[in-house]
Amino acid sequence: MLVGVVPFGLVAGAAPVAEGGSVAAAMGLSLFVFAGASQLALVDVLSGGAGPLVAALTAWTINLRMLLYSASLAPHLTREKKGRRYAASYLMVDQVYASSIAHWSNPGVVPKTEFMIGGGLCLAPAWLASTYVGAVAGSTLPEEIPLDFTIPLLFMVLLIPVLTTQPALVAAVVGGCMAVVGAGIGTGNLAVIIGAVSGIAAGAAADLALDRADAEPAADDTSTGTDTDPDTP
Repeated sequence: MLVGVVPFGLVAGAAPVAEGGSVAAAMGLSLFVFAGASQLALVDVLSGGAGPLVAALTAWTINLRMLLYSASLAPHLTREKKGRRYAASYLMVDQVYASSIAHWSNPGVVPKTEFMIGGGLCLAPAWLASTYVGAVAGSTLPEEIPLDFTIPLLFMVLLIPVLTTQPALVAAVVGGCMAVVGAGIGTGNLAVIIGAVSGIAAGAAADLALDRADAEPAADDTSTGTDTDPDTP
């Protein structure tokens, strides 16, 4: 995942400086916002002449996906101490969430905040270091290097390994399509939330449909009096 994080950090560091900001401002965004997509959107809104409140609301809107992440992680971490959960929540970025939820879904694995915190402490220094390099040397990087292209590739690396069930595939396809449709009709940054909510709803519906399909044969056997025990008359 670091292979994708480093070029993403270079972009996040170079963007504020390219718009007239300082290296300290770029580092502050990576330290306190700590979410690349929100940082880029915030810089874009500010460079367009919007005020700080509008920029902050834009970043918060994009980061609403963290609420969805938290909701899915909550059942795994309810018994953990609050201090550890607070530390894990700060370090919870897309990569840490994806690796944690995938690992904790394995049979016999006991969810622990140490796994999330360890992943975050691995990614955070690389993120901050690449942000600094991007802020200091971003203007010297050749424009033909497609650093922006690494961002969707990074999220694909997170997505593909978890598409192991039919509901997950349905959620991914519907969520992706709705996000594209939302962006196409001009919803802006809300397209991410539209895609997320649509994907969750579609995945839940597919899961319920599978449960009902599995339950119907058992109900049919009961209603017809079918008995699978050969010793029972």
